[in-house]
Amino acid sequence: MGENVNTLSERNHIGRPNFAAEIGIDSPERRDALARIAGSIEQQSLEVIRVGFVDTNGIVRVRPIEARHFLQAAANGVPFTTALLAMDSGNFIVQNVFAADGGFGRASMGGAGDMLAMPDPATFQILPWAERTGFILSDLYLKDGERCPLDPRKLMQDACARLAERGYAFVAGIEIEAHVFTVTDPKTALRDCTQPSTPPAVEALRHGFQHLSDTAVDGLDGMLSALRKAIRGVGLPLRTLEVEWGPGQIEITLDPIVGTAAADAAVMLRSTIKQTCQRLGLLASFMARPGLPNVFSCGWHLHQSLSAIDDETNRFASPDDVLSPTGRYFVGGLLHHARAGTAFTNPTINGYKRLNGTPLSPKRATWSVDNKGAMLRVMGGAGDASVHIENRIGDPAANPYLYMASQILAGLDGMARQQLPGEPSPNPYDVSDAERLPATLSEAINATSASSFFRSAFGDEYINHFVALKRHEIGRYEAYVTDWEHKEYFELV
Repeated sequence: MGENVNTLSERNHIGRPNFAAEIGIDSPERRDALARIAGSIEQQSLEVIRVGFVDTNGIVRVRPIEARHFLQAAANGVPFTTALLAMDSGNFIVQNVFAADGGFGRASMGGAGDMLAMPDPATFQILPWAERTGFILSDLYLKDGERCPLDPRKLMQDACARLAERGYAFVAGIEIEAHVFTVTDPKTALRDCTQPSTPPAVEALRHGFQHLSDTAVDGLDGMLSALRKAIRGVGLPLRTLEVEWGPGQIEITLDPIVGTAAADAAVMLRSTIKQTCQRLGLLASFMARPGLPNVFSCGWHLHQSLSAIDDETNRFASPDDVLSPTGRYFVGGLLHHARAGTAFTNPTINGYKRLNGTPLSPKRATWSVDNKGAMLRVMGGAGDASVHIENRIGDPAANPYLYMASQILAGLDGMARQQLPGEPSPNPYDVSDAERLPATLSEAINATSASSFFRSAFGDEYINHFVALKRHEIGRYEAYVTDWEHKEYFELV
């Protein structure tokens, strides 16, 4: 026939051939790192590699590929439909993804076509709970070669790059709470496979309200030991794993981690806990306030500071003050942008039922020195090289990249404008002139949408995308007839 037809092997590829070279990331360092991963794959006889990315909702989306194709996938990228970025927290598609621009306003994202996930070698881990399985996080690129502007990991990387331009690195300590329950009925009958599905029926592993009791810790030792082994097994720097206040409530803290790796670690930590528990017949939930009797609220306290890139010294430390001027300006920025930033620290409807439903959660944009009633708590003091700021309002379900990036950018703005926060409050609950935090997700989203600062910092394109997803989620919630309404009105009127 005279036609030059490629061989079958040449046509059997993942992604776009040599896409890494096309977009300029095919460096010798990356190739060396990938070669080391390939060696581990062979040595450990891995069969599957889960290639994943994190969407705006904080959900990890993965495609499991055969391990023998890993190097090809790393060079070519792994395709994911752009429709994944048009899904809200319930996986409902919020826009016309089959339009020429996919509803994103970009031809390169049209028709629910593919974007390419480029694996980051620094994030590769072997999953100790899954048979012969590896996992790696990726950066998203569009088919025209541009970095996907809706990739939350990109926003975190950009924020860290802005810090680096000023000679700083972001240092984060993760302190996050969760619930672990025994599943008594998984609710997998077809009638329960709704969208979202009926939650499993659960019961507590043991009674609660024995905070840090040695008896409670020993009673949960089997579960805690399994989690501890898994967390260490994926290379996370576990600091503590302990029993919290409520039934089934635990708290996990990690050693400080620098830059984007801190957000990557938070992603890995949540997946590790949920998947390990799932295989034990347990359910781990990072929901802030589950609708279960006698269950306590959970939070995510983010510890943060800045270190100098050149000598790694803590730039918040001062020999004669609780915080250096840099630290005070950073606090000033966080407080100044607190209302608009709350949608990133608390992105779920349920999260505001924690903030408003318990007196232990801060209600105003305040700061203090070692007082847990404030939104921002300074830990340490004059002459303390480890002094840092703890943000206490976070929702455990928050997207780690957006949570941390929003803190970095707000703090940077405070530094640029030398925004002083005023004096720390010794009685945060008594402060009545500080700005109130949003009482609902709807109020928080409106503040974010109206924020010229976050529109400049994250870009209009991302803010519009984020706001649209969240408003769709809010709209579904507001259209749902609750038990409260039925009890209040059904018989009465």
